[in-house]
Amino acid sequence: MGHLAAALEVRATMGLDRVDFLVANDPWQKSSDRVVSSAAVRLEMVRAMVEGRDGLGVDDREIRRGGLTYTVDTLEDLAKEQPETDVFLIVGQDTANRISTWHRYEEVLALSTLVIVNRADNDAQHSEMLSGERVHNVSMPTVDVSSTRVRASVAAGEDMIGLTTDAVAAVIRRHGLYGATA
Repeated sequence: MGHLAAALEVRATMGLDRVDFLVANDPWQKSSDRVVSSAAVRLEMVRAMVEGRDGLGVDDREIRRGGLTYTVDTLEDLAKEQPETDVFLIVGQDTANRISTWHRYEEVLALSTLVIVNRADNDAQHSEMLSGERVHNVSMPTVDVSSTRVRASVAAGEDMIGLTTDAVAAVIRRHGLYGATA
């Protein structure tokens, strides 16, 4: 629900025509720390989340490309394919605070306008590296849901109401993710 709320808020606030969710093939900063659902299943969940929502879409280029997923590669692809399109990279405050750990992060910042989503109850605090006309902050109400909480709730046999959309919950149950039963 947090990703969906952030996408809708940024689209409205920034006046964007479209927000596409990019599904990583192998999210290298996560896959070394824990088991990550397959790219195909994560793609199915994201497609279920945005289905029927105007101005939201899904881009599977990182899965089709294969291998480790680096945002800079995707941004370079987009610049070649759509040189006249302004690309906005939407990240949460926590991600913005560690963007310097990303592969070729200076190029990521050069190839996109960074949109940092902050909770309304938090001040935007990040390094001076993340300032200027190509960095925007968008505040939104707190959505008290995380993927960690979803996984833990499912594993504990709790209901997913309010944690994710009904369509995503159906995908989780269908694939038996996180210990879910059909």
